[in-house]
Amino acid sequence: MKILHTADLHLGQIIYQNYDRSDEHRHFFLQLERWCKEEQPDALLVSGDVFDIQQPSATVKKAFNEYFVHLHHVCPQMCIVITAGNHDSASRIQAENSVWKLANAHLIGTPPAVDSLEKTDALSRSVWQDRYIIKLNCGYIVALPYMSGERKGIIQSILDKVAEYNISGLPVVMMAHQAVTGLDVTGHGFDIGTLRTLDVESMGNGFDYLALGHIHKPQTISHQEDAMAKVVSYPSPVIRYSGSALHVSCDEAYPHSVSLVDIDRHNGMVQIRQLRIDEYRHFYVLPIDGTSFSSYENALETMKAFVEEGERGYIRFRFDVNTDLPANFNQLVYDALQPYNEEWRYNPKVLWTGINEAKASKKEDLVFEVAELQQMTDPMMFIERTKDQYPGLDLEDVRQAFEEVKVEMERLKEEKQPSNNK
Repeated sequence: MKILHTADLHLGQIIYQNYDRSDEHRHFFLQLERWCKEEQPDALLVSGDVFDIQQPSATVKKAFNEYFVHLHHVCPQMCIVITAGNHDSASRIQAENSVWKLANAHLIGTPPAVDSLEKTDALSRSVWQDRYIIKLNCGYIVALPYMSGERKGIIQSILDKVAEYNISGLPVVMMAHQAVTGLDVTGHGFDIGTLRTLDVESMGNGFDYLALGHIHKPQTISHQEDAMAKVVSYPSPVIRYSGSALHVSCDEAYPHSVSLVDIDRHNGMVQIRQLRIDEYRHFYVLPIDGTSFSSYENALETMKAFVEEGERGYIRFRFDVNTDLPANFNQLVYDALQPYNEEWRYNPKVLWTGINEAKASKKEDLVFEVAELQQMTDPMMFIERTKDQYPGLDLEDVRQAFEEVKVEMERLKEEKQPSNNK
């Protein structure tokens, strides 16, 4: 069984509140098309976060349709399986499943209900499991979308159903959009301790390859030393993150790839080849040599010389924390890059290094009135007032974290509502 495994497309992403990335996604799909033609896989798996937001624009949805319809025409015998991630709307993904089956594609959005194992009717027990099992001539795919919380019993029940069907010993692949123990979150902007992870054991047993999404760094769990190896083989079961299609931030300073996976048989050997993605725009932190600027004039001059010598990319600055930046510094950068028609783009999140000498010698005690605290209905109000107490705190990252919490709460509400996963 041969599969192409990718995840975290984040179609429609607007990066740094300003830049559309549609040309970067177009460049990625051209490479994906070439790999489909060359490798003729049995299946293409997209393990969640197809879109960057739950309600993508009509333009983004049109691009999604065109990309995957074209891949179907290029490789019509290839089964396409797409599952919803935490950035996607589960119900919206699921709603289009019936139509996409006409193009040999399966869109699985809504997860199994929490009470699935409590169903007593024999027919109901069989039907809900079969919704997540895709049978190919060469093997089985268990397509699980993002699920809030641990559901080990539900997952194992589906894998047990596959085992009943799999009398020929065909390969079994499972998809999931989860963070599991043993992962490397380099580039994500948060520590493992703040990320809700599931024990690997909670993903059940009976699969040969677990095609994961959610974490953007390509890696194989329990084989981190081989994270960047181009060709490796392991005995099943193998658990792997393909990584994201694009560098979603400049902190993801490692190669991104699509995983080409060959499985000889159930409980056999799994070979993984990393197909390195050529990013349309690379991310650069200036100065390139790893030092820090101590004057904004030097930073601007260095940037101008750097972009003159290159094609395109994203620029970010590293400054010594004691450097004074003018209030219009960002505008000066935007003005300098304007002639390049967004081929060169600016990340306004400055990397600060060193110790702030002024603040190190003076620490103010913050005092809040009770009434003042009661009026702070948004936690960001308190954080913004106390930001000077936390050197290096990135307010934009904190805001994004709160937005993700809101999205998660909405998803929990959605999962509690009755659904018809036909």
